[in-house]
Amino acid sequence: MEPCEECGFQPATVAHGEAPSLIRRLARQHRDWLIGMAATESGDAAIRAHPRKGLWSPLEYTAHVRDVYALFDRRIQAILNSPGSELEIIDHNIAVAEGGYNRLEAPALAEDLVVRADRLAATLDHVRPWQWSLRGFRGAESRTVEEIAKRAVHEGRHHLMDVERMTTSGAERALRPRS
Repeated sequence: MEPCEECGFQPATVAHGEAPSLIRRLARQHRDWLIGMAATESGDAAIRAHPRKGLWSPLEYTAHVRDVYALFDRRIQAILNSPGSELEIIDHNIAVAEGGYNRLEAPALAEDLVVRADRLAATLDHVRPWQWSLRGFRGAESRTVEEIAKRAVHEGRHHLMDVERMTTSGAERALRPRS
């Protein structure tokens, strides 16, 4: 996994034992941000707004992170139960489009995000040292438990940055559309 130039995430700096607490902390930060935004007079409209064509709304990004945490938990469980497993693949754009993410209620979504982050973190809390290197496969790509855990930390961090920038004046210029 490569560092992310956009958000500054450095996967090499995340130790095994840190991933669960980072996932929990990021989910709570995201929850607090979403609930705080939704509570303002213009906040509900702001979290549902698409800054430009092809870019998800902050609410859709939040639902995406919620679903990624659940997906990564299922992937890790699959690897732990059967190393070398074929891992579930999801088209996130289709999930957002067909899942009605922008109609979700912010407080319920925020809490569900924390619940799913806690489940993923609890799974990671029980990974034994030798299991971090176990692999599963997404088509031709392999992923270790460690890589999936680091990707979960990155997803939480990167998309929290995205939604915060989206609701800051002029931030949409800095964002790239999802493809």
